[in-house]
Amino acid sequence: MVEKHNEEAIGVILAGGEGKRLRPLTYYFQKCMIPIGSLQKPLLEYIVTLLRSHGIVKQRLLVGYKHEQIVNYFNHGERFGVEIEYLFDDPELGGTGGALYKALEKGAFQGSKNLLIYYGDIISDIDLSKMLQQHRASSSDATLALVKGFEVPVGVAEVEGGRIVGWVEKPRLDIYAGIGIIAIKLEVLKDLEVLAEDRKQLDIMGDLLPYMISKGRRVEAYLTDAFWYDVGSTEKYEKLDNSIVDCLLRTRPSK
Repeated sequence: MVEKHNEEAIGVILAGGEGKRLRPLTYYFQKCMIPIGSLQKPLLEYIVTLLRSHGIVKQRLLVGYKHEQIVNYFNHGERFGVEIEYLFDDPELGGTGGALYKALEKGAFQGSKNLLIYYGDIISDIDLSKMLQQHRASSSDATLALVKGFEVPVGVAEVEGGRIVGWVEKPRLDIYAGIGIIAIKLEVLKDLEVLAEDRKQLDIMGDLLPYMISKGRRVEAYLTDAFWYDVGSTEKYEKLDNSIVDCLLRTRPSK
C-alpha cells in the first residue's frame, strides 16, 4: 500500500543540465522535456508522476538551462497532484552537487529528514516506497539504487602481445551499476560545505558519494531488478521503445 503523502522525504529532481549528449535536440529542448512514449509527454512528467505515485508530493526541481520550458509546463504542480518549487543553478558553483548545495543554502529542504534525489534523464519503474523504507529502517546516511549487470556500449577485446585473441560485442558485466537515484539524510549534506570550498564544479555521484564513503558514512545499496533506462544520449533516445514507456504507466501504483 502506497502512503498518501510521504512527509519524511522531499523529491529532488536534477533538471538543469544542458544535455550535450542529446544535441542537436537540446539546442531546442531542455533534456528532461524531450517527448517520450506514444503520448509524447515530456520525460520529466514520467518522473514527477512516479514520485507522486509513491507518496512523494513535495518536489524540488533544480533547474537552469532552458528552465522556462519546465516552469511553463509544470507551474507549481497542481495539475499533477504535487507541490513543486524551483531552485535555480548558480553559475559560481556548477554541477549537480553545486546545485544541491545552493538549494540547501536557501533552506529549500526544511522540514524534511530525507531527500530522494532523481536524475532527470532516467526513466524507471523502481519501487521508491520500498527504497525509502529500507533507507529509514537501516538508518543509513545514504542509500543508492543499484542494478546488477551492465552492458558495455562498445565491443571489448582480449589482447595478448599486441594480438587480439578474443572479442565480445557489447558484453554484459557482472557488476553493480548505479541508476541515478539516491536517498540521503538531510543532515549529512553538511559534507557539501566542506567539498564546496575553492571549487567551481561539484558532483553528487563523483564527489559527494566518494567523500561520504571515505569518511565512514553509512552508505547502503538498494538492489533492484526494476526497469531503468538512461535517455541521456541521442543514440539511447532513438532506441527507446515507446511501448515500454506506455507499459510503465499502466503498471504504476495509484497515489
